[in-house]
Amino acid sequence: MTEAIEQEKDTDRLQALRDALQEDHLPRAQELINDMHPAEIAVLLESLPGPERITAWELVSPELDGEVLTHVNENVRATLIREMESHELVAATEGLDTDDLADLLAEMPDEVIQHILNTMDAQHRQRLEAVLSYPEDTAGGLMNVDTITVREDITLDVVLRYLRWHGEIPETTDNLMVVDREGKYLGLLSLTDLLTRTPDLSVSEVMIRDVEGINAATPVSEVAHLFERRDLISAPVVNDDGKLLGRITIDDVVDVIRDEADHSVLSMAGLSEEEDLFAPAVTTIRRRAVWLGVNLVTALLASSVIDLFNATIEQLVALAVLMPIVASMGGIAGSQTLTLVIRGMAQGRVGSSNARRLLNKELAVGLLNGALWAVIIAATAMLWFQNSGIGFIIGAAIVINLAAAAATGATLPHVLRRLGMDPALAGPVILTTVTDVVGFFSFLGLATLFLI
Repeated sequence: MTEAIEQEKDTDRLQALRDALQEDHLPRAQELINDMHPAEIAVLLESLPGPERITAWELVSPELDGEVLTHVNENVRATLIREMESHELVAATEGLDTDDLADLLAEMPDEVIQHILNTMDAQHRQRLEAVLSYPEDTAGGLMNVDTITVREDITLDVVLRYLRWHGEIPETTDNLMVVDREGKYLGLLSLTDLLTRTPDLSVSEVMIRDVEGINAATPVSEVAHLFERRDLISAPVVNDDGKLLGRITIDDVVDVIRDEADHSVLSMAGLSEEEDLFAPAVTTIRRRAVWLGVNLVTALLASSVIDLFNATIEQLVALAVLMPIVASMGGIAGSQTLTLVIRGMAQGRVGSSNARRLLNKELAVGLLNGALWAVIIAATAMLWFQNSGIGFIIGAAIVINLAAAAATGATLPHVLRRLGMDPALAGPVILTTVTDVVGFFSFLGLATLFLI
């Protein structure tokens, strides 16, 4: 309910902004834009066509530019960056967290990157280089190096005095990081314990020791699962030697979860989660043409199977009428299994240890569903064409195709993962090909054997 209300608000604000832009009422548009959170501004910019987007971007307060750029998708961000002067880009990066700055630098012009690095002090440059040294889809690329560390041999009172001297703590801080003299991670000091326990206790007496650091090379998908399973707000990131490098916070993990969800949904249609809704038609055509071409090849393969049985179809036209039913039922059943397995693998619930049991279960479901719907479809075909043979043939083909669909949907993601391919991207295309080919071949093949 709350989500629906927020979506309605976003729609109303977008319409109000578009009205203000179309009426050339720029002061009103500027007021609407700068009254929003940077993430909300990003959503609105992504929802506007090119010319209106640029006009709206020019109305965004310079103090918000950096935050907005971190929230828009990559394609829109590249468009906005091209509209900015070098000094505007430098100003936009001021005050950004190191992890957000690292994400932006990759898309900045070389002269801007050099200027930003030159204006940094040695400590901040070192922190930025630490993040940039890791791929963006790892814990090291996701981490923020702005952390507060303490030693285990000091008292809580000393820690409190140190924090007062420090003056501020990083956002989303629920724990302080405990390290030894060499900077190796030892554990966490909860802010709750720091504020509620006796001040003369030492850090070592109250610190949390059972929270392990996340290795910097850990994929972000695994990081997201750790946060989900352990209900973490923040977590330490360490290198292979156990030295503390930084921390990951829940706000960054939420972005990862959202991106993975978008990726899973859009990949099944051969699209990118970073695609700009209002990109030029030529750009969109180029991106989508590849998968249309792949689909054409698979469709030609299915058509070639039909062509093998031309003579059969010519003698019994009813087969041409019923063929789509067999392929469609197999496609739906296979998609259900494929989606279930891909989701289970993404959540870490499906792996080599239980893949065979899941395959057996999905095969049983496919066979039983096939038997159930085979009876219904067979009866319908008999009444429709007054031919019991056709009913028997389509019933048998439905059972065969649903079993094949279940087996393919359950095993295909594992095979693609071992081949280094994205199951969400390649899986649906291959599955559709299998169910079409098996469905047409079994239906027309059985008809050739028993009816012609």
